[in-house]
This record gives sequence, structure tokens and C-alpha cells, in this order.
Amino acid sequence: MSNAMEYIQYVNSLHDQKRFEELHWEGTFGEYLEIIQQNPGVLRNSFQRVYDMVMSYGTEEYIDSKKKIVRYNFFKDEPNNGRDAVFGLDISLMKLVSVLKSAAMSYGTEKRVILLHGPVGSSKSTICRLLKKGLEQYTRSPEGALYTYYWRVPREDGGEEKLTSPMHDDPILLVPLELRRPLLEKLGVRLKYPVQFNSSVNPACRYWYNHFMEKYRGDWAQTIQHIRVKRLVFSEKDRVGIGTFQPKDEKNQDSTELTGDINYRKIAEYGSESDPRAFNFDGEFNVANRGLIEFIEVLKLDVAFLYDLLGASQEHSIKPKKFAQTDIDEVIIGHTNEPEYRKLQSNEFMEALRDRTVKIDIPYITKLSEEVKIYRKDFNPQRIRGIHIAPHTLEVAAMWAILTRLEEPRKHELTLMQKLKLYDGKGLQGYTEDNIKELRKEATREGMEGISPRYVQDKISNALVSEKHEGSINPFLVLNELESGLKHHSLIGSDDLRKRYRELIAVVKQEYEDLAKNDVQRAISADEEAIQRLCANYVDNIKAYTQREKVKNKYTGQMEAPDERLMRSIEEKIEIAENRKDDFRREMMNYIGALAIEGKQFDYRSNERLHKALELKLFEDSKDSIRLTSLMSNVMDKEAQEKIDTVKARLIKHYGYDETSATDVLNYVASIFARGQVKEQRS
Repeated sequence: MSNAMEYIQYVNSLHDQKRFEELHWEGTFGEYLEIIQQNPGVLRNSFQRVYDMVMSYGTEEYIDSKKKIVRYNFFKDEPNNGRDAVFGLDISLMKLVSVLKSAAMSYGTEKRVILLHGPVGSSKSTICRLLKKGLEQYTRSPEGALYTYYWRVPREDGGEEKLTSPMHDDPILLVPLELRRPLLEKLGVRLKYPVQFNSSVNPACRYWYNHFMEKYRGDWAQTIQHIRVKRLVFSEKDRVGIGTFQPKDEKNQDSTELTGDINYRKIAEYGSESDPRAFNFDGEFNVANRGLIEFIEVLKLDVAFLYDLLGASQEHSIKPKKFAQTDIDEVIIGHTNEPEYRKLQSNEFMEALRDRTVKIDIPYITKLSEEVKIYRKDFNPQRIRGIHIAPHTLEVAAMWAILTRLEEPRKHELTLMQKLKLYDGKGLQGYTEDNIKELRKEATREGMEGISPRYVQDKISNALVSEKHEGSINPFLVLNELESGLKHHSLIGSDDLRKRYRELIAVVKQEYEDLAKNDVQRAISADEEAIQRLCANYVDNIKAYTQREKVKNKYTGQMEAPDERLMRSIEEKIEIAENRKDDFRREMMNYIGALAIEGKQFDYRSNERLHKALELKLFEDSKDSIRLTSLMSNVMDKEAQEKIDTVKARLIKHYGYDETSATDVLNYVASIFARGQVKEQRS
């Protein structure tokens, strides 16, 4: 028993009771007016609150194709360790936040339904989930605090009944409409946003307000004594401030799910269906008042529901059964896919909804580095224990997914893979930022079709649980899973499209060949001392060349002409043309000279192009001595084995491989070189 009490006390010591008391604060109406004086932000409407919530996380700015892009930190979902982080949709999110800002300033978009439109799996639901979750957390903070109230109604037995405002109304609505602005002026309140003070309390609260005003013969101060103000914290699970509506079978769903329904058990007690005490104001619009309501697959709604949606967006009011129009204040956000939206466009009876909708496209990602982040979030060493994911595995899966979403370039000299690299910020000779901007403009449907991240995630999962891997999955295992799943993919409508996707897998395999070769090349040429010697030799030669001097041969001691063959063998690795070699060599000497003036020593690592050229040259010089092709035979001498083991160790230490994947990539690259040798012999 003592142990049990000890555990209870332990849990209690971790529980923040002070925080609990803050979130469950109660006070008088007068105390609420003092809160307004200190923090006018409690009077914000739903759009203003959502916009401030997003902006409270801060922003970052960057330039993409000469365009300033704002990245909103809110969508990184850092409070939840990035579980619902949204990647690569910065432009779409900028449009969404712009709509929220416009609505916050009462410029018109507050009267619209925000419609997120895009293909399946493009993060529409995730964005809605983030907004709902963010609102819950924001209303728990001092900056996001808001308040509601309950009535203290005397009972016949002398006790008291607490009747909470069923729609979480703001206590300020209890002040007569014509007196609200004079009251705020008296309080000296300056509001950040324009606030429309023309809303009324819900029918249930109106009943009790009128009841007490009659009882006290119009004495508002006496009436307000029956009010207790309390802190309001949104919670989707408790159906407070957050609503979610999903279309179901028409026979089992009607519009009362949105606006509430009569409580037939209480009709006998109160005698009328139109008595607000006999009505449950618990529809999704009611519970989401002052917060946000999400409509899942909104365009699948029956017409009867759409009438309620139109009034809720344009007039900010709903019509519960047997009651007058009731004011609401909430962000209405829905999402839909392409086929449903096309039906909306072709349906003339839906014109009213189209007119009250702000459409925001949420396409698939078309930037490789952003797509990779999705898979790294789900498949990383912290989550995948006991199985190693070889380098480039997630990258090639993402590469294939993006290729399926891109439109073929109109410039025939540009390949789809080159286009992918340009979009990802990689340089390509002859293409400027203006060209990239032009490429994006001409491809109007890009990102709205193709393979979804969900399909790729499923196939990576298949590879992880497959018996084919030996503790390590590699790009080929995943690519094979992606390809084999195409025959059963329900969203691929034609054999031609299936064939195209298979062809793109072959393109990705070819690209992986270059990535694997590059890793092995870097591992072979990772001898720092050898690169340093090669660099020193190159610098000595270009110095002598540019100054028209001779260079000393360190072996013979003789003064000789600069080694043109050595210089060109390095420069050709980074595609320095013959007619550009003099310019390049002068640039290098000027760069080294500028460093010397600043008292700095030249380091080949500080020049990325030269570093790459030196590595490639060293690899070319070393590959024969390493003899990778010996891996293709069962016989290997001790010296060759030691060199291979050294390369393998570098792959493991510096490039993220494990024993199995390092062996696999070496065998794979060896087979590539073996094929190359066979081709050379045949030619």
C-alpha cells in the first residue's frame, strides 16, 4: 500500500496544479472587464486568433527563382517534434496565410469557405490537423487566452444550477449592442484589428438574459450578477471550439448534425419544441463557435448541408430548427480532391458555393530535397531499429515520385531528370533563374498529378519488413517494390501511364548508378595527404604557367616547363574548356593571392569545384591500383583485399554505409566498371 501511495505522490508531484488553476480560472464580469483592459486580444474573432497563432511561431525568408518566399515556422510542427510537419509547400501556405490575414483585417475573405484543393496525399488533411492542434495549444497560452461564461440559475430547493453557454459565447456579447463601443472607449481599449460588435448571444443564453432582465425590471447590473466568466480552452476531443464534419450515408445523416437538434425528453418538461431549454446546441457549427470547423471532403456534402454552409460563411449565422438565425464566429475550412472539384465546376446548381469559396491549391511537392524530408521523418534510425537504410535509398524513392509529377520539358535538349535538378536548386550550364521560372510557368498542371507520398511510404515499409533484406535495405529493394506495386495501383487509370512510370524507374536507376560511383570514387580518393600533394603540385604548375616561369621537378631537381598534361587532366574533370583554361588558372591565382593578402592560407576544401576535380583525378589515378573489378572474381590477393577494406571502412565512417550496404555498393560499382571494360574491349 505504501508503494502505491508513493507512486500516486510521484505522479502528483509532476502534475502542474498552478497551470491547471490558470486554465480553469473563474471570475466576475467586472474582473473580465479588467482582463480586457490589460489584454484586448481576448476580444479577437476566430480569423484574427488563427492568424496570430500562425504568426506567433515566426517566419523565415528566402529567395527562389528571384521570388521572395516566406516560410512559416508554425507548419514545422516543432512543439510535436515535427510529427505533422509540412514540407515543400511554402507558396501554397503563403496563399493560405494571406487569406487568413485578409480575413483578420475584415477585407472580405472572412465571408468565404477556405477550400484546400489538390490530389490525394498532398497534405490537405495535415494542414487542417495542424491548425486545429495549433489552436488547442494557443488557447492554453497567455497570448491566446479567451473567455466564455455560465449562468448561475437558482433552483427551487435553494441550490444553484450552472448552465454553461452552449456555444462558448464571448461575455462581451452580454453587453447591449449599442453600449459595447462606448464601454471599450471607457476602458481605454485600443484594438489591433477591426472588430464587428453586431453579434448576439445564442438562443439558450438569450432566454436566461431576458428572464433575469424581466425579473430585475431592466437592471442590467443585477442580471449580470448571475454570470460567472471562465477561461475557455479549445479541445477537439471535448468538442470545444474545434469541429470536424465528415459526409456519411445520406440516410443516416441530416443537417441537425451541423446546427443541433431538439431534445425530445425535455419537451414534456418545458412544453414546447421552440423552448431553447429543450434544444441541444451541439451541432458541429455550435461547438466550433469562436474556433475552427473542418469539412472533410466538403464537396461530397448533400445539397441540404450546403445551404447551411452558405449562410455560415457569408452571413456568419446558422438556422437551428425552430429558432431564429443564430450568430457564429468560426473559420470554415474544407478540403477536396480533383475529381470532386471538377464536378463542382460543371454543376450550375453549385454556383453559389463556388462564389463563396476561396480555393487554395495544395499540389504534390516538386522539389527533391523537400520530398526526401517526408520519408526521413518516418524512416530514420530513431524509428527504424535493427535495419539500416543504405545511403540514397530514400533519395531515389523521392526522385521517382517527383519525376511522375513533372511535365515533360518543352525544350527538347532538357531531360526530365535535369528539370528535377534545376527545381532542386542545382546548377546546369546554360540555365538561369529566369529559365527555371519560365519552366514552372509553362507547366500549369505540375504537382497536381503523379504518385503520392503515401504510395512511396507504403513500399518503403514493404521493403523494411521483407525477408529479402539482410539487416540493410538498399535503393534497388525499394525501387523493385515501387515497380511491382504499379500493376495493382488503383489510382493509375491507364496502361500507358503505368508504362511511363516504369520507364521513370529505369531513369532513376541510371541516376543512382552515378550516385553510387560518386560515393565509391570519393571513398577511394579520400586520402587527405594524397589530395594535398596533388593540389600543391597543381598550384605550383599553374603559378609557373601564369608567371611564364619553369617549375622544379622534385625528383630530378631539373627546372622544367609547367606540366600541361597534369593541369588539363584536373581541369577537364570540372569541364573547363581548352579556350577557358587561361582564365581559370588566373582566377585561381588571384583567389590564392587575395587569401595571402588577408593572411590566410589556401585550402583546397574552400574551393568546391577544385576539390571535386582533385578527388576525381585522384580516383582516376587510384582505381587501377585498387582494382575494384577484382571483387567480381573469387580470387583476391592480400594487398588488394587490404585496399578494398580501406575503401569500405571509409564508406562506413564518412558516407553512412554499414558493412552490408558498403559491400553491396562496392560490388555494384565493380560490376559497372567491369561492364565498361567489356564495352571498351568490344569497341
